[in-house]
Amino acid sequence: MSTAVAEGKTWSGGNEPLKASYGKMMMWFFILSDALTFSGFLAAYGFSRFKFIDAWPIADEVFTHVPFLHGQELPMIYVAFMTFVLIMSSVTMVLAVDAGHHLNKAKVTIYMFLTIIGGIIFVGSQAWEWATFIQGDYGAVQTKGGNILQFVDTEGHRVALSDFVVASHTDRTQHESKNGLWFVNEGTLPTYSVQDVIHGLESHENVLVRTQTLTEEGEKTVLSRTESLEAIKTNGKAVVEGANLHVNEYGSPLFADFFFFITGFHGFHVFSGIVLNIIIFFNVVIGTYEKRKSYEMVEKVGLYWHFVDLVWVFVFTFFYLV
Repeated sequence: MSTAVAEGKTWSGGNEPLKASYGKMMMWFFILSDALTFSGFLAAYGFSRFKFIDAWPIADEVFTHVPFLHGQELPMIYVAFMTFVLIMSSVTMVLAVDAGHHLNKAKVTIYMFLTIIGGIIFVGSQAWEWATFIQGDYGAVQTKGGNILQFVDTEGHRVALSDFVVASHTDRTQHESKNGLWFVNEGTLPTYSVQDVIHGLESHENVLVRTQTLTEEGEKTVLSRTESLEAIKTNGKAVVEGANLHVNEYGSPLFADFFFFITGFHGFHVFSGIVLNIIIFFNVVIGTYEKRKSYEMVEKVGLYWHFVDLVWVFVFTFFYLV
């Protein structure tokens, strides 16, 4: 039994299916697989957030810092600036690709350089944001159940531990393998102890405790003076300053975990894109693509850069804004 195939009805092969070169096709495959990874991160973040929605940190209270403007709370301003810079770098990449189509080496060089500068500003800003997040602002007390107790004044404004707590002298040393406790290795000791916080709270009547639990109005619950003292005395376990993968002065440790994983993974992609752009930039400068009469390599890294930009739009929307 034989099967006849009508001539001209089947694809006869060729190295550019869908008019795309091998390099472009592979870049699209990479982008598709990477998009699934980021989707998994954001989906996991969404599930975790809505599971602990009553105790999830409020982004507007966490990301309030702006370089060189210490002491001023400007919610989301610097994150918005970072987003603007990355979007503009995507615009300059579009212009570089367009200039490449016209074989305009000078314009490709300029726009690639601007794209690299935008990427460096973004990564540097993200590193600064990480450092600020890790260091923390106010400090808090972790309860025996793992919840976070923060401090506010009678008007609801956050109060830092340093504003009402005085550190007492202690002979307590940090557990390290070198001092004999080979099975314990802890981080830097906090500036204050829970007992210091209790003494400070007792001597400052205008300081109250705020819990992680949200009210029906979406605000965190502020305890009365009596409830504040009782909460610290009966449930206070440790002082938390800043955030890491284990504790988070802003609220749930999961928030910090997702912050580090999602923004860190994206930041690694941006850094990788900067490295690729620098390599392509120098190839443009020395005339490699001008000799080939093709700037397709600029277009390939452009696809990657636009993908990184698009991912950040989703991260900015779902992690910072929603």
